Amino acid sequence: MRKVLISDKISESCIKIFKENNIEVDYKPGLSHFELLNIISKYNGLAIRSSTKVTSEILEKASNLSIIGRAGIGTDNIDKKAATEKGVIVMNTPFGNAVTTAEHTIAMMMSLVRMIPLADKSTKEGRWEKSKFNGVEVTNKILGIIGCGNIGQIVASRAIGLKMKVLAYDPFLNEKKAQDIGIEKGDLDEVLRKSDILTLHTPLTEDTKNIISADAINKMKKGVRIINCARGGLVDEGACRVALENGHIAGAAFDVFIEEPAEKNILFDAPNFIATPHLGASTKEAQENVAIQIAEQMSDFLNS
Repeated sequence: MRKVLISDKISESCIKIFKENNIEVDYKPGLSHFELLNIISKYNGLAIRSSTKVTSEILEKASNLSIIGRAGIGTDNIDKKAATEKGVIVMNTPFGNAVTTAEHTIAMMMSLVRMIPLADKSTKEGRWEKSKFNGVEVTNKILGIIGCGNIGQIVASRAIGLKMKVLAYDPFLNEKKAQDIGIEKGDLDEVLRKSDILTLHTPLTEDTKNIISADAINKMKKGVRIINCARGGLVDEGACRVALENGHIAGAAFDVFIEEPAEKNILFDAPNFIATPHLGASTKEAQENVAIQIAEQMSDFLNS
């Protein structure tokens, strides 16, 4: 019988599907790196979310491992080069939490432009500071999207529903697809230059690391707002802090950070900055979707 380890918290539906496919399951969320090293050799499959870091050291010990399943989109917590060298397949679930992440992006955008977190705190502290929280409308504003794949396209459709104009940069987006979804395609400099609000929906790679650098920020119009619900490291956090303090960036809302969990961060006390703890995929529906999808994909592979 094939054997799978689940080392992160995941919906019970995942365990149920593995068992229905005659796959033995050990559910052990919260394992330390050392603990995982000591037991990984017993398993044919490893199902994870974002907490488990699958390093080359772990893969070296994984003598029976043939598949790693990431219940979610990003796989940057897996050493894919080492996995490839070991012949270990890496799977993810790119569609299971797309809607949820897109909706969180829109929620962050609306919170940012209307300063809702700051206004909520002020009001509950007994200060009626109505004139202090003068926001802006999103109607007719240009939403710039960097990375217009599945999530970016869902964000674009929601933004169009809010009567925004959408300008996207994505080397893999062709003109016909852009026209079909009702957006304009531009190069990176054009998106940086024209956007009133900028949102990122791209994986973290060597090409995209610090894609929002100090130089990129200087190309943006004064008063731009930036949203990052994709990956920490896409935005230079130090440069963003400086631009928030000098007013070049009117506000920023981040769900992801270079170091997570982000107990401290250079942006936390910056003006007009909103933070959430990597909640992009945190809805009941998304958690269920990714758990079911990864269990089905891994079961099909292990039983083939």
